[in-house]
Amino acid sequence: MKYIGAHVSSSGGLEKAVLRAFQIKATAFSFFTRNQRQWFSPPLIQEKIDKFKKFCIKYNFKPQQILPHSSYLINLGHPTDTLLEKSRLSFIDEIVRCNQLGLMFLNFHPGSHLNKITETDCLTRISKSINIALKKTKNTIAVIENTAGQGTNVGYSFEHISEIIKNIDDKSRIGVCLDTCHLFASGYDLRTVEDCENTFFKFNNLIGFKYLKGIHLNDSKKNFNSRVDRHESLGLGKIGKFAFKWIIRNKNFYNIPIILETINPMIWEKEISWLRSQKIN
Repeated sequence: MKYIGAHVSSSGGLEKAVLRAFQIKATAFSFFTRNQRQWFSPPLIQEKIDKFKKFCIKYNFKPQQILPHSSYLINLGHPTDTLLEKSRLSFIDEIVRCNQLGLMFLNFHPGSHLNKITETDCLTRISKSINIALKKTKNTIAVIENTAGQGTNVGYSFEHISEIIKNIDDKSRIGVCLDTCHLFASGYDLRTVEDCENTFFKFNNLIGFKYLKGIHLNDSKKNFNSRVDRHESLGLGKIGKFAFKWIIRNKNFYNIPIILETINPMIWEKEISWLRSQKIN
């Protein structure tokens, strides 16, 4: 199955995210379970939980088709202990919310060293943060998203993600989401058959498709290996359309949420339709 959708707004109530996904003819979606500009939000009340679950049933979205995204404030590798603890508590809160909503996944950016600790130390802190969160929660899988390597962000290489996973105690609750814009910006080319084959061969060799729980399909405004994270609509950026055709036709990307975070919500339905029209090799 191809589960294809976009990152939709949950403004007005979590159930509105489900409705908005349905309205663009999506079979997958991503959303924030709370205000992502705040560290913490009021606990979910049962009425809101029930309404969200009811809409998921009504519009035929199962947990494996939904890839919620955590707050961008969270930095699980923060070099300052007080802010690291704040990030850990916020991350735990988000996993709890996902579990309450019956969701399988929580997608998150790994973290940044802020030029105060080494990348290696930052990766170690991230693994420890995830272990703490998983021990204090249940069910929901923590899904690491690769980064573009902008600023002091880690997680821009498969080696980084592999190192984080290696130090996770419960590997049944860890996964990966690959963002195509981030891949391209961090030096993994996708513009030809050979590029795609090489990039995903490296991914499978260093991490493994068994960990792949979702993918973000985004073109890139910026050049290859620019380390700049700027999304673009499919085929209108520096990657071009070929990569998205190749990915959507490849069976390794079936049965996981395929999420658009492209810059023009007005054409999401059109982009979803185009992706769905691509035939498998």
